[in-house]
Amino acid sequence: MTGIRFAYAETSRGQVHYAASGAADAPAVLLFHQCPRSWDEYREVLPLLGRTHRAIAMDIIGYGHSAAAPDHSIETYADTAVEFAGVLGLDRVTAVGHHTGALVALEAAVRAPELVSRLVLSSMPYYDAKARSEPHTVIDDVGFSADGSHLTRLWDARRPYYPADRPDLLTRFTRDALAAGDGAVAGHRACHRYPVEERSPKVGCPVLCVGASADPFAFPSLTRAAAGFADARVAVIEGGTIPLMEHRPGEAATLIAEFAS
Repeated sequence: MTGIRFAYAETSRGQVHYAASGAADAPAVLLFHQCPRSWDEYREVLPLLGRTHRAIAMDIIGYGHSAAAPDHSIETYADTAVEFAGVLGLDRVTAVGHHTGALVALEAAVRAPELVSRLVLSSMPYYDAKARSEPHTVIDDVGFSADGSHLTRLWDARRPYYPADRPDLLTRFTRDALAAGDGAVAGHRACHRYPVEERSPKVGCPVLCVGASADPFAFPSLTRAAAGFADARVAVIEGGTIPLMEHRPGEAATLIAEFAS
């Protein structure tokens, strides 16, 4: 792929796979994908950011080509991400996350304020104490069937939230979801458990909360999510969907690059 390089980093939890673009001495942007995706969520964004930054999209532990996760929690994902940044010799980064990845970026900023100088949180899930006490239905929990019908159930569950004219995006999602195995459901449950309203006030760096107006799950919480930070501003990509980074990469990359500069 033009302008994208691939490698592995050794961590205490095993190898972490990543894709990168841009000069090694440029300001670093560390990108975290949603569950159950992989670095591929940023396939179009990476070369755009690479024009001005060192853009690195890691496969969160348990996903993509990275090692299996010892447990599925936002804390474990973030711990591994911070260690990964250290292995790569990254001193300061703008941390970017989409959906699940936004919570990973947030937790990384709390755990390693010396590392994360800015946060871009795209379509961040927001489950407060009341929401966490309620039953949680996972959209990707379609089970497994010997006749392969779970493939159709997964496709049909996600199809209403993807652009109708872009079956390629849903194909990329489905590939990653199948590769993730049990992680496709466990990652969603990790989001539901995460006490976002308790962790957000602990972030001391500037925050950009990005909303995709056609995302029915995260967009309604955008203003409330942003209010939890001491220093946050909001940007909305009109018509943006759940696969925002692949569907509207130019707009997403522009927002990230400008905020990270």
